[in-house]
Parts: sequence; structure tokens; C-alpha cells
Amino acid sequence: MDRRIIPLIMCGGAGTRLWPASREVHPKQFLPLFGARSTFQDTLIRVSDASLFERPVIITNNAYRFMVLEQLAEIGLEADVLLEPMRRDSGPAIAAGAAFAQTRDKEAIILALAADHVVRDTAAFVAACREGLTAAQAGHIVTFGVQPERAATEYGYISPGDVISGQVRAVAKFVEKPDAETAAGYVKSGYLWNSGNFMFRAAVLLDEYRKVDAGSVRAVADSVASAGSDLGFIKLDTDTFASAKSISIDYAVMEKTSRTAVVPVACGWSDVGSWHAVWELSDKDGQGNAARGAAVFEDSRNCNVTTDRALVALEGVDDLVVVATQDAVLVSRQKDANGLKRLVATLKTVAPQVTEDHIKVHRPWGSYQSVDNGERHQVKRIIVKPGGRLSLQKHHHRSEHWIVVRGAARVTVNELVKTVHENESIYIPIGAVHRLENPGKIQLELIEVQTGSYFGEDDIIRIEDDYQRT
Repeated sequence: MDRRIIPLIMCGGAGTRLWPASREVHPKQFLPLFGARSTFQDTLIRVSDASLFERPVIITNNAYRFMVLEQLAEIGLEADVLLEPMRRDSGPAIAAGAAFAQTRDKEAIILALAADHVVRDTAAFVAACREGLTAAQAGHIVTFGVQPERAATEYGYISPGDVISGQVRAVAKFVEKPDAETAAGYVKSGYLWNSGNFMFRAAVLLDEYRKVDAGSVRAVADSVASAGSDLGFIKLDTDTFASAKSISIDYAVMEKTSRTAVVPVACGWSDVGSWHAVWELSDKDGQGNAARGAAVFEDSRNCNVTTDRALVALEGVDDLVVVATQDAVLVSRQKDANGLKRLVATLKTVAPQVTEDHIKVHRPWGSYQSVDNGERHQVKRIIVKPGGRLSLQKHHHRSEHWIVVRGAARVTVNELVKTVHENESIYIPIGAVHRLENPGKIQLELIEVQTGSYFGEDDIIRIEDDYQRT
């Protein structure tokens, strides 16, 4: 009898290929690039058929854990969430997921998926999973080879070999990203794009990994065995996980094992690795222009605009990418992904903050956003989710004035506990122990005016905290 598959969703990475929308603190897998949902949410929904898939396992890190929970709740799904103590690339991450899955089922079959990929034909993808399941049960490490839509130079390729069963083929060889002429030859010869997603028995993957790096597998297995629990998250042990070698699953296992197989699939797949890829996947007007947010095009063709604030107007230009966020604007050529990589590398030396943080900062209780600042003041817009509350805290260098603009706030200031309603305000003196919470059913929104000599986040002295940040 066929077993059900445990999806392993990897979402701990922080790429900047979609800068300035994607940054270290809020990477692309959590962004709604093609509608109301993020690619992380779409990936989870894609593997939510309970007749084929079991409860998913998500592997991420401490910085993203509350975004993971929030986005799970938005789509009404639950998962086991593993927290990596530090990044060690996809090899140790997948090994950790496999070792954890074995604590649920020694014979577990894993479907390892990146959280930032797009699949436009879910039915075709699920059919490919069903096709590859028998081969995975038989001990093959199955990869999904995407039928090429063009001679792409940004993907690796797979040469399919002999038939194993049904549509499943052996892998004759993996090849690296080619130049344009070589890519055209690969497509003509029937090669497939390497999607970087895999299905396997957990025991098989760990055995194959162990053959080439037994120490890393032992370290990862020990980190799972010694894992702790924190607010419902599963925290892998730091000391043991740290000794695992940082390496991708491709180099660690896939290029060395003799057990690989491939399922060809045409499912509208993309790894969304550039703004050009976003444009390819977006709806366009008659001149090939795509827009997310307010944009106007005049005598312009094949342009891609993303804006979350200002109106962007383009006139007399072709093949441009314009991305406007509240603290950075990108203007780039459509097809020069390497140019953006070079730009971000430069920015990390001259303005690192814009590659790491957004003006809007997400917190487990909601978010805050800087509106204005000066030498002796800072103004923020704060949003607290229903039921959310900030830590009980104090500051040594600033006082605060809160004005409620939506909802109702329960405010603690020393011994005083008071409900503050819309268009009301309250003052927090320097050194006062205080807390803000939302007891209502709608979002609490307020304006915070800080005055003082220092406004850094390290002037928050937490006394009590629901999220264990004291």
C-alpha cells in the first residue's frame, strides 16, 4: 500500500535576488508577489491534500519563526516547525528534516520543497508526486525534472536515462548552468531543468549522506535528538548542529549517489530567481508591461513595476525593472540578474541597512514602521494584532507618547492599567515600566512619538515577555 508523504518545506534562506522587496529580515518566500498569498503559503497549500500528504515539517530559523506561524494561521494550516540555530545550507537542513520525520515514522517518505518556488499547475505537480512515490518507496532519491519552456541559462539541467517505472527515469547526469548555446543543445536533446526539489525515504537519504560525510549526519541527528521546545517550536540543539558542514544537498548527496531518479513534469515551475522571472509570471498589458501597485506606462514596452507607496510613471523606455519601496528604489535592466547581484554586493559595503531591514519591522505581536525622525525625536506607526501584547519594558533614554487611531489599547504604566480608545492618548515617562496590548477583535493602530537622546532598540529593557525575549 502506498504511504503518505511528509512535506518538508525549507524556508530559512534570505536571498537578495529580489531586492529591495526581499531583504534579510523579510525574504521573498514570505512576500505576496503574485496575489494575496506568499509563495511559502502557496507551497503549503499545494501539498495539503490529506489523501497523499501528511502534516508538513517546516525548517526555518529564529528570525522567521513568527512570520511562519502567522502565515500558517492565515491559511488555516498547522505544521511541525524546526528552528535551525544557524544556517548550514540545504544539506544539513534536509538531513535534519529527515531525522525528525523518522521520530514520527521510521519509514517516512519525504518531499523536500523550497518555499520560494512557483508552480502554476498544481494538478500536474501532484500527479508527478504520485508518479514518483513508488520509486521513492523502492529506495530511489527522486528529483523533479521540469520540461523546459525555453533555453534557460539560469537553471541546472538533468539528462534522463533509462526507464525505471512508468514515467520515472534514471538520472544519467546532472549538469551545471550552461551558456545560451549549450542550453539550446540541452533542450533539443531532451534534457530537463533541475527544480531542486526531491522525494525520498528518510532512511535512504541519511544513508547516502552518511557515506560521504558521516560526521555531519551524526551532528544533525544528535541536534534532533537533543532538541528542545520553545513556544511550540522545535529548537535544534546548537552545539551539535554547529559542527555539521555547510553544504548544499546537491553537492553533499545528489551528485555522488547512484540512487537518483527523475520524474519529468510540466507544471509551470519557476524558482523566481530574478525580477525578470517575476515579470514572466505576471499579467501584462498589450505592450508587455506588468505592474504591482500604482503604475502608468506611456510609450513603454516590456517593463516591470512593483511599488508599495508612490505612483511610478514610465515614459519612452523599454525592458526596465522599477521597484519602489518606502526607503529604496531600484531601476534595472530586465535581463541582467547578475547586475543586481553586483549592485547588492556594493550596497552591503556602502549602505548595508537597506539590504537587511525594511522600514516596516515585523514582530510576533504585529509590526512597527518609522514615519519620521530627528536628533531628539522619532515617530512610529505601530500595529498590534488582536490578542497581541508587547513585552513589559522600560527605557533609560526616551519617553513615549501613544495616540490611538484605531481600536482600543490596554496600557500599563507602572501601577496604572488603563484602556485607551480611538483619538485618546497616554504619556510614558522615561524609566516607567510599561506595556501595550490589544484586548480587542480588530487591529490596534497607534502613533508613537518618542523624545529623548537615544532611540535604539537596545534601549528596550524587557522585564516580562510572552515570546521569551527577556
